[in-house]
Amino acid sequence: MRGLTGVCLAALLTAGAATATVLGGARDGTDTIGHRAAPQVVRSADLYFALNDMDAQAANLLLFGADPDFAAARGQTLDTYERSRIRADADLQRVAEAVVGDPAGQRAVQTVIGELGRYEGRVARAQLLEEQAAAPAGKPSAEALAAYREATDLLRQRLLPAVDEVTAANSATVERIYGAQRGGLGSGRWWMLVTGLLVLVALGVLQRVLAVRFRRVVNVPLAVTTLLVLAGLVTGLTLASRADHQLVVAKSNAYDSVIALGRARAVAYDLNADESRYLTDPARAAAYEQSFFDKTQSFARVDGATPGSYNGRLAALADSHRADHAVIGFGGFLGDELRNITFAGEQEAAERVLAAFQAYQRDDRRIREFNAQGRLKEAVAFNTGLAAGQSNADFGLLATALDDVQAVNQHALDRATAATDDDLDASTAAVGGAVLAAALTLVALGVRPRLREFA
Repeated sequence: MRGLTGVCLAALLTAGAATATVLGGARDGTDTIGHRAAPQVVRSADLYFALNDMDAQAANLLLFGADPDFAAARGQTLDTYERSRIRADADLQRVAEAVVGDPAGQRAVQTVIGELGRYEGRVARAQLLEEQAAAPAGKPSAEALAAYREATDLLRQRLLPAVDEVTAANSATVERIYGAQRGGLGSGRWWMLVTGLLVLVALGVLQRVLAVRFRRVVNVPLAVTTLLVLAGLVTGLTLASRADHQLVVAKSNAYDSVIALGRARAVAYDLNADESRYLTDPARAAAYEQSFFDKTQSFARVDGATPGSYNGRLAALADSHRADHAVIGFGGFLGDELRNITFAGEQEAAERVLAAFQAYQRDDRRIREFNAQGRLKEAVAFNTGLAAGQSNADFGLLATALDDVQAVNQHALDRATAATDDDLDASTAAVGGAVLAAALTLVALGVRPRLREFA
């Protein structure tokens, strides 16, 4: 009887430890994705887009020159540059806070901190030189253009790659944790089931021995213990299954879309900057045009397309997709998102992104046509215009559509994280500990009177 009692107590402790380990790991995995990784991705993507928006506005300022027709646009552009600069500083501070304990992330952040001041200094010098030169629209002075080249090269070669490092390191961490936690939950549920059944068997044998030897039909403390263990086993397995489901929702359904959309948003702002760089610096126009197309392909890849054929081929693929949402003939970040539609309202929001991206791409071709025809001032006006149908207005619609579809996924990620937080919070651990303590006590109380009879 003492041996069986010891087996019951040991089995209870083993089952309790297995349950605590499995559920604690699930909580930590979802916490890493929902509370740390996803916010860090959003912040780094936001920093990436703010830096690119600063560069686009800096290029636009050079495009305006001293032309009085662009006086109002110049003031708006200066305000936009300043807002993006303030946003970049705030994002950089939040990213720095998020990478504490991450050596690779900290090195990348230090690079951005060290180079951002240099970048802003070069932009300020380019603006000063342009004001002094009083150049016509679309034809910045050689000195101002040289200063801007230094700035944009610093941005593209040092700042943006460093921000990308933060996102890449974060994504690798999430993939590793997700794989480990899903594997842990899969095997952990078996451990919970096996150890829980072991406890029930041990309790059944002990009660059978007591019934036979002492002619007691029911040992009330042991019967209550059995019920507690059964309820605890069912509850633990249910919580583990819920945690596994929420982990899949948080990572595969929501986080993967959040990161794809965050990178799509960053690439979109880089596209917009390349468009302005193309007009600002004719000597590098071909390079900026190629860069624009490369980023276009990363946003929505159309295999075999060229800059001239891209819009037509994307339009055909988009029409096929709208006829049947299961047909997605293009890749890139937008293709990844459309293949991962999961939540209410997400399909409609993603469709608005596709439509806005197509409109923006058509605007880009028009800008390049104006430029090729020698209508530089019209190209500048259309590129920087905020009236309906102009490039920057359509880009604003694209940015808003991206924000909307990302908000759908972010909300789902927050819900999944909160659900796991509620299921596996401190009160759950306290209740589990209390049930385990009660079960151990009841086993002792159930056998103690019988053992005393032998004393």
